Amino acid sequence: MSSSQRAEGSHGFFFKQYISRRNLLMDFIIRFERALSHQRQKELVADHVDAFEVAQCILPMPMNKQMATLYTRTMFQKFEQELIQSTACFVELKTEDASKVVFNVSERKNWETRVAEVVYVKDSDHASCSCKRFEFVGIICKHILALFRRDQIEYMPDKYILKRWKKTVKSGLVSDANGNEIKDSADPGLLIKRSTMSRLASDVVEDALMSEEGCELLSKTLKSLHVKLKLLKDGPSNNEVGGSSSQTQYMKDPKRVRCKGRSKRVTGAKEKAMKRGIRHCRECGHIGHDRRQCPRNLNTP
Repeated sequence: MSSSQRAEGSHGFFFKQYISRRNLLMDFIIRFERALSHQRQKELVADHVDAFEVAQCILPMPMNKQMATLYTRTMFQKFEQELIQSTACFVELKTEDASKVVFNVSERKNWETRVAEVVYVKDSDHASCSCKRFEFVGIICKHILALFRRDQIEYMPDKYILKRWKKTVKSGLVSDANGNEIKDSADPGLLIKRSTMSRLASDVVEDALMSEEGCELLSKTLKSLHVKLKLLKDGPSNNEVGGSSSQTQYMKDPKRVRCKGRSKRVTGAKEKAMKRGIRHCRECGHIGHDRRQCPRNLNTP
């Protein structure tokens, strides 16, 4: 699964971690479903983290704390890196007129000075950068953040906060092209169950760490519980007594058929005789008959 398109190429790279060209048909289906299951599991874990945890801010700035409460964990980490890098940028006024102001934002990196151009339009109160990071990624770049820091803007304006990076993006309704609501296939109570069991497991681990006996007891109990949960997940096997194997149908790989190519033409008896060679009569030496049909023998009384 490879493509020159960016989205399809990333999808191909994701599935290549689970499948290969050597997999049979059933192996491919099982591994494909496993990849989707892992992806959904990671998304549920990320939703749980965003719903019940707040990211720790490296920089004690009001804008950084604001974005920690709005952005998801992954996007906040990207934004915080841009905010940290903006502290090493220097803003210089280039030109100014009645409609816009142009700034040169320089950055020293790897013994090389890189300059980006930030244009601020007065009428629309909007800033854009020549790096086009906000247009392509959807996060304000370090050059515009350096301009905000110069103008002492403590909080991010709403126009630069895209809805798709917020924690509350799944709380609204999602519609298709026809305006119909698209419902999430995941169980809405799964996050609540995960949160409850995670807190219970955390309390049990904290109590077990108080003594060596508690650690051994918890380890044995978890191993036994893991085996039982695995059997419950896999279900009864076909070899067990009373198991109904007729209810489960398994798809097998198709039989491999060797390509035979074009069929050969059926040859007649005369053509076969000609291929073997022209036969001569042993009695008279002529062709067209054998010794038993030779005219000499027939004419002899």
